[in-house]
Amino acid sequence: MEFAELREAIEKVGFVDAHAHNIVALNSSFPFINAFTEATGTAALSFAPHSLSFKRNVREIAEMYGCENSLKGVEEYRRSAGLESSSLKCFEAARISAILIDDGLKLDEKHDIEWHKSLAPFVGRILRIETLAEEILDSETPDGWTLGKFTEAFVRNLKSYPFLADKIVGLKSIAAYRSGLEINTNVATKDAEEGLSEVLRDGNPTRIANKSFIDYIFTLSLEVALSFDLPVQIHTGFGDKDLDLRLSNPLHLRMLLEDERFSKCRVVLLHASYPFSKEASYLASVYPQVYLDFGLAVPKLSVQGMISSVKELLELAPIKKVMFSTDGYAFPETYFLGAKKARECLFSVLRDACIDGDLTLAEAVEAAKDIFALNATMFYKINVDANAFSSKDTVSVNPVKIDSRALENSSSLVRVIWVDTSGQHRCRVVPVKRFGDIVRKNGVGLTHASMGMSSASDCPADESGLTAVGEIRLMPDITTRKKIPWMERQEMVLADMHLRPGEPWEYCPREALRRVLKVLKDEFDLVMDAGFENEFVLLKSVSWEGKEEWVPVDSTPYCSTAAFDAVSPILDEIVAALHSLDITVEQVHAEAGKGQFELAMGHTTCPLSADNLIYTREVIRAIARKHGLLATFVPKTKCSALVNLNLKTFSYFSRLALDDIGSGSHVHISLLRNGENVFMASGGSSKHGISSIGEEFMAGVLHHLPSILAFTAPIPNSYDRIQPNTWSGAYQCWGKENREAPLRTACPPGIINGLVSNFEIKSFDACANPYLGLAAIGAAGIDGLRKHLRLPEPVDGDPSLCANLPRLPKSLPESLKALKKDSVLEDLIGEKLLVAIKAVRKAEIDYYSQNKEAYKQLIHRY
Repeated sequence: MEFAELREAIEKVGFVDAHAHNIVALNSSFPFINAFTEATGTAALSFAPHSLSFKRNVREIAEMYGCENSLKGVEEYRRSAGLESSSLKCFEAARISAILIDDGLKLDEKHDIEWHKSLAPFVGRILRIETLAEEILDSETPDGWTLGKFTEAFVRNLKSYPFLADKIVGLKSIAAYRSGLEINTNVATKDAEEGLSEVLRDGNPTRIANKSFIDYIFTLSLEVALSFDLPVQIHTGFGDKDLDLRLSNPLHLRMLLEDERFSKCRVVLLHASYPFSKEASYLASVYPQVYLDFGLAVPKLSVQGMISSVKELLELAPIKKVMFSTDGYAFPETYFLGAKKARECLFSVLRDACIDGDLTLAEAVEAAKDIFALNATMFYKINVDANAFSSKDTVSVNPVKIDSRALENSSSLVRVIWVDTSGQHRCRVVPVKRFGDIVRKNGVGLTHASMGMSSASDCPADESGLTAVGEIRLMPDITTRKKIPWMERQEMVLADMHLRPGEPWEYCPREALRRVLKVLKDEFDLVMDAGFENEFVLLKSVSWEGKEEWVPVDSTPYCSTAAFDAVSPILDEIVAALHSLDITVEQVHAEAGKGQFELAMGHTTCPLSADNLIYTREVIRAIARKHGLLATFVPKTKCSALVNLNLKTFSYFSRLALDDIGSGSHVHISLLRNGENVFMASGGSSKHGISSIGEEFMAGVLHHLPSILAFTAPIPNSYDRIQPNTWSGAYQCWGKENREAPLRTACPPGIINGLVSNFEIKSFDACANPYLGLAAIGAAGIDGLRKHLRLPEPVDGDPSLCANLPRLPKSLPESLKALKKDSVLEDLIGEKLLVAIKAVRKAEIDYYSQNKEAYKQLIHRY
């Protein structure tokens, strides 16, 4: 039987490494010898070089690096190459497409999770529950800790993690190390209190070892995991000498697995439960919630030991329940070794299964992809590009031939993107090697003047306080680093603005949003979610009498199927590109304007929502350009190109009315506490379906809306869109599902009738910097919460027909005037930043009032 197909599938699959730990800096005191052994302590380490795994692992690392076959030779190579270079070489050789990191392991000089995001397309976080509990108990609290106080703090923190920027993909417990796996899920309150007292008596730094208290923490974590559908990793089997192997047999988990409350809480038994691999296989076969992971057993055992352990796991356990991990830690070489031996081991196991008749060759190929990648993507619900599982761009099957210098000297480029005060996307572009060597840590230089520029000029606005003197650092936010879908061998990353690395600049829009959201969290324990809608117009170039003009691609009506058919290939490509960037698209349709479409995005936390909006605009513009079209988000195109056409030409385009509907970037806002939507009323407590918290927040936004417009409708052209009877919200009011109101409460499908899950702000367009726009909305909402503001009665009809209803600003000068009177926004957003914003808005007013035809160029800027 030929096994070339199986070998090729195993070599090409991009691993999802479902359990690993942080890499440490070169100056860490953690001994490099630990990369090759589980032994600890001076005496034990002295014998480590005589183990089978040690000798094999040193030899394989030396072969990969092309250095002397000795521990000393490997150490000298990695010192001379540097950590980033050796890490790149190890990860390219390992071909890992995703890493899930448990950062609870205490290591000297360990890099944070963000650092690892340059090593793999996806990096997720696993939260170690015992570490979280210890950090909480090490913090101070008035009058000391009680079980009630601890429980509230622990659960609150645990529930917040799925919604933070560094959100988690799973929990983990090391109870096996502390008190064993015989978890009691019904710990008496008295026993838990006594356990906490014992832990506190031992003093700081806290180390939780009391069994009753550990079991109590474990049970609390299961409840949260179940409510958020998070999996729980459990250390089982062998480890270092602190562990009592007798208590780490997974059969001790019977009480937990039999508890009906947690029968749907998915758990994964780590480390093949070695030497209890057969027991683990049995549990996975009889309990639907039990899954297996064979990291650590591979590569720490002998070759035959690894093969035997994996075979035992597959004796009874379904293939769909078995997953891979490197258990890499401290050193990138551990990731490489885990990946290399896993490929070799699984090939041997699956080949033998084919020879024995347990599997066909096709089934073995499918099993390899499942175990190494697909099972984990489904189990942890992560989005990894399926192409990574069999990429044409994967490195050579023989890792020894990988030349990291060739990779570093490649012509790949990274775009470092920021959004200025006028809402324009700008970027600096650097070679990928320079990005890795310098820019990632030290940033790119940028003049102060960059945050004082208007939509019409690349010079700082008068009175902005910003000049050509002075330089800041554009610091890449590595969490936003993405491969560009429409351009081969290029990447993009969003940047923060720092005075120097680690010191945010007060003019940074992303930092301004963070400041406001921190106040919202600290004062009210609230998180603001946002979801944007993108309206844009697709224009095509036409030539008439030797002049190029831009006109809409069609004149079809709202939600026209013909419009969708006409540009379907473009929309398909846009949605696919956004999916590759892990950006949720909820729906796409033709809008009411000529050549106009809308793409609605999923909601998420405000910083991420703004990031996604920037990338979405980049995708739409780039793919339209690729197809020979111009995508513009400008609020009011006015079919501007047609103004220049003579009467004969105009008759040809007469169907394209000059007063066509405008494009907005409507945003939906909701509030969460401990992961639950608290904007909705509960128990019929509000006749409008809004909670008191939601009403106060929304009332603050409504009250400050005239000055918010200076952020969300930032150019004179914005006010050509905000007109009565154009679904843009021209009057200062709110309404229930009233699309003529600037604030509309929404009850989307799936929400109980009469309750409101979010409210939409329609007076927001794509010329706005989304970070600054959301910061202004958040600041206004905070003011509403502080003052306990109440909403007036909703407007149920056409606002223009309602007597005494105030009109929102009809022009940018009016909204700027309102902003100058608004001390609340100044206090929360920052005085200097607000001075710059006002100056840029004034520059917009002056320029476009003096240059009447200048608006025609806006289609090329937005």
